[in-house]
Amino acid sequence: DGNESNLELPFRPDSQLTEVMRLRVQSLQQRGQKRQDGERLLLPNEAVYRLDFPKQSLRFLRWKVQLAQVGHLTITATSQLWTPDLTNLMNRQLLEPAGTFWRAPGDPCGMPVQCYEADLHEFGERIAELAKVRKVMYFLFAFAEGCSPETVDSSIAFIVEN
Repeated sequence: DGNESNLELPFRPDSQLTEVMRLRVQSLQQRGQKRQDGERLLLPNEAVYRLDFPKQSLRFLRWKVQLAQVGHLTITATSQLWTPDLTNLMNRQLLEPAGTFWRAPGDPCGMPVQCYEADLHEFGERIAELAKVRKVMYFLFAFAEGCSPETVDSSIAFIVEN
């Protein structure tokens, strides 16, 4: 109908939230305490990213993820609406499926990042679904096998439905 426009949203690191979650892990270790039942602690190779939705009525279009070098990136969405006191993340707040992207040693230079297409399509549709009721969504990015925040460029594109 010609009224549709595309919207590309970048995943942005939330360094404040990442730091708070790291401190939680440190304080448990220092006190020799165990995590709460069902609590999901941030791993050393993980960071919290956020996606801000300027519009609510979106249809998933495509992922745009680039890895500058060999590595493995896993993006897990959380259903957590983080409150100012940054309540602990619980395992049940992690959404399925996760998005998995990788660049293997020997992949030709211009070759797109590899991924599990079906999972990513479902994941993208879930994000669009949640955007209807959310202004922001939080994600855990897990960097592995040579991948790091500096070598990753990630965004997701939607069709804006008028």
